Amino acid sequence: MKVDLKGRLTIPASVLAALGSGTKFFITSEDGKFARVYPLKVWKEVERLLEGAHLPESDNLLLRAKYFGQLVTMDRQGRLLIPIVLRQSAHIEGEVDVLGYTKHLDVWNHHSFLKKLRRSLVTPRDEQILNRLLYTVN
Repeated sequence: MKVDLKGRLTIPASVLAALGSGTKFFITSEDGKFARVYPLKVWKEVERLLEGAHLPESDNLLLRAKYFGQLVTMDRQGRLLIPIVLRQSAHIEGEVDVLGYTKHLDVWNHHSFLKKLRRSLVTPRDEQILNRLLYTVN
């Protein structure tokens, strides 16, 4: 996938369908290294939980989310404008990797994501956890 010169990312309809319907999103980050795209309904729940926790850690996460974040409305071509502060800090331009999760998407600069993968190898402990999870699914 690519982010165009104006900072817009086109999300495939199949990926959007997995997140639910709607055209309003909150795009943010915890650390400025990648963008996290929440459907607005999901973000409001995350924000409510963080505000209700009354912990320094949740306040820190909320502060960062609001610094990097912005409410975005999808345009008619199915594009989302990544906030400029986040585009700059995460180097989100050109080739990007989009990872779909149950309630959000993560958008990474392609080269940054490859570096992250190389730094975080799968360990035998990771494999044990995966195997344990897979056996509980059946």
